[in-house]
Amino acid sequence: MINKPPQMMNRPPQEEFSLKETKPALGGRTVGDKLTSTYDLVEQMQYLYVCVVKAKDLPAKDLTGSCDPYVEIRMGNYKGGVLFDLNEVPKRAPPDSPLAPQWYKLAERKGDKVKGELMLAVWWGTQADEAFPEAWQSDAAAVSVDALANMKSKVYLSPKLWYLRVNVIEAQDLIPSDRTRFPEVYVKATLGNQALRTRVSISKSINPLWNEDLMFITSEPFEEPLVLSVEDRVGPGKDEILGRCAILLQYVDRRVDHRAVVSKWFNLEKHVLIDGEQKKEVKFASRISLRVCLEGGYHVLDESTHYSSDLRPTAKQLWKNSIGVLEVGILSANGLSPMKTKDGRATTDAYCVAKYGTKWVRTRTVVDSFTPKWNEQYTWEVFDPCTVITIGVFDNCHLQGEGKPGVARDSRIGKVRIRLSTLETDRVYTHSYPLLVLHPTGVKKMGEVHLAVRFTCSSLMNMMYMYSQPLLPKMHYIHPLTVSQLDSLRHQATQIVSMRLSRAEPPLRKEIVEYMLDVGSHMWSMRRSKANFLRIMSVLGGLVAVGKWFDQICSWKNPITTVLIHVLFVILVLYPELILPTIFLYLFLIGIWHYRWKPRNPPHMDTRISCAGNVHPDELDEEFDTFPTSRPPELVRMRYDRLRSVSGRMQTVIGDLATQGERFQSLLSWRDPRATSLFVTFCLIAAVILYVTPFQVVVIVTGLYVLRHPRFRRKVPSVPLSFFRRLPARTDYML
Repeated sequence: MINKPPQMMNRPPQEEFSLKETKPALGGRTVGDKLTSTYDLVEQMQYLYVCVVKAKDLPAKDLTGSCDPYVEIRMGNYKGGVLFDLNEVPKRAPPDSPLAPQWYKLAERKGDKVKGELMLAVWWGTQADEAFPEAWQSDAAAVSVDALANMKSKVYLSPKLWYLRVNVIEAQDLIPSDRTRFPEVYVKATLGNQALRTRVSISKSINPLWNEDLMFITSEPFEEPLVLSVEDRVGPGKDEILGRCAILLQYVDRRVDHRAVVSKWFNLEKHVLIDGEQKKEVKFASRISLRVCLEGGYHVLDESTHYSSDLRPTAKQLWKNSIGVLEVGILSANGLSPMKTKDGRATTDAYCVAKYGTKWVRTRTVVDSFTPKWNEQYTWEVFDPCTVITIGVFDNCHLQGEGKPGVARDSRIGKVRIRLSTLETDRVYTHSYPLLVLHPTGVKKMGEVHLAVRFTCSSLMNMMYMYSQPLLPKMHYIHPLTVSQLDSLRHQATQIVSMRLSRAEPPLRKEIVEYMLDVGSHMWSMRRSKANFLRIMSVLGGLVAVGKWFDQICSWKNPITTVLIHVLFVILVLYPELILPTIFLYLFLIGIWHYRWKPRNPPHMDTRISCAGNVHPDELDEEFDTFPTSRPPELVRMRYDRLRSVSGRMQTVIGDLATQGERFQSLLSWRDPRATSLFVTFCLIAAVILYVTPFQVVVIVTGLYVLRHPRFRRKVPSVPLSFFRRLPARTDYML
């Protein structure tokens, strides 16, 4: 497949960290902001496709009468064989039927016929052709066959993840080796590389009780059994196994709601040493009671909660219909930084990875180019507008002769995150996004990636309805998991996803998956703590401004304004029923007034908000320090690690507080156009209803609702709270 690139304007490299809107010549016909084609978010690139099928009647080349033929394709200086006039090659565009191959006679350089025929098909096409993902490309001529698989575009699917709940109830008829003492029994559960244990049973007898839950992560297909061992703590650092059982997950019950799971008794096997060999004890009547189930009603978190791309539960029967389609055209990159040295010169072999929901896509690798052009388009189904797509750019370090097998790691060039709720529907966004990476020397711009994005809504009513629903499935609120459980389970989920994707062919390597899933983002950083503190101060700045304004009113800085406030105050005191309608009407007018300044571009990482532009070198050294710390003195290491751990939690809490305040600000900012339109409409309706409703009735109804009996309260968050949690915050700008 030979590339014939289109004519494009070369932009000089720019050093700013800002987003830039572009006007690329996309493949579809433009009608306003819309495009009219199925493959219209990329620039059409012309390719000459040559499909070589087979040959026959080839002449013998050695004494045995056999030959080892191969086919070489050239444009320009040809070697003979089958010649084509490129002007006569047919054009084919999807969804046309594939071109049928034909037999062609072989000819020498002079045009003389030789023995043998070659079956092939030749046509002009674009990257939308169905043969494009598997075709050899002209720029891969210097790459080995083994490395070619690492260069092609591929689509990957994340494994289906489940939460496994093991409720350890009790055990019976345990037989400790020393029957003169009360056993201190606990249960250890192991699933792959995950191991958890219960507390030591309070009832120190041969029939201990626990009634304790243990949570694991597993994925389909289930490869490893759940192994439980009942152990007796005989002494310090010495435990005796009283019995063990293995449970195959294929036969474990699956539930999609909070209904109770039936407990079952499992026989415990005991192994004894006979002549140095482990053998199962025959007469052994111990058993353990368990409730084991695969939880299908939860969403298994494997991404950062602020940048989730999928919020659906595991069980497919709980999924709702999609609300739209997300289309992304990965066009090109400009001004990429050199990532390695090859043959004495700097070079970069760049490719992109995009992740949304369970679908990962990887573009082909463009070899030896600081301005690669991919022009590949991908599509995802959207089930929730309050989700984020992540696109990363990487350098391929697994081509021919590069690095050591199993040691080389693909280098990260940068990534982009786009929140779908900040996009207008049916509009094509074409922007050049800066690729920013924080190094030990400071923030650095690694280049720019050029994207075309479109979010198409299939049902506006369904999408608006999503804003009233809880962000996570019901089980997260009915039977919530603890913060420590979520942190531990998310770590295990990312390990499982990275392991499964690294086993694909070609592999999507561990360092890529971890970078896309923001592994390690919870670690302590003075820079992030400062950034979150400044976010809180920015939110509180509005209250401070109101206080200063009120102080000016009281000080008669502006007599006219002060008189008007006095008149308004007297009116509201005399007619208290006007207070709430006035407030909502005022919010409605502010929202309408701010419409003219609503954001037009998707949010992107901001170095100023992230405090990455002028960070102190010592703080950078702390941020890039290993965990645990590499400082030599043991006392300093202990204190330093404890400080970082505690500060990391404080950093998270501060960030969450800032997020809540920023969500209040986004109500009228039109950052999420659908959410603001819903709120503005609500304010107008509330203003009208509260105007015609007696104020005393409103106060009584509100008070009774707040003080309602617990029987009338739902564990699932209310509609206003669900709406509020879906509002965007400035976490999208955080680096």
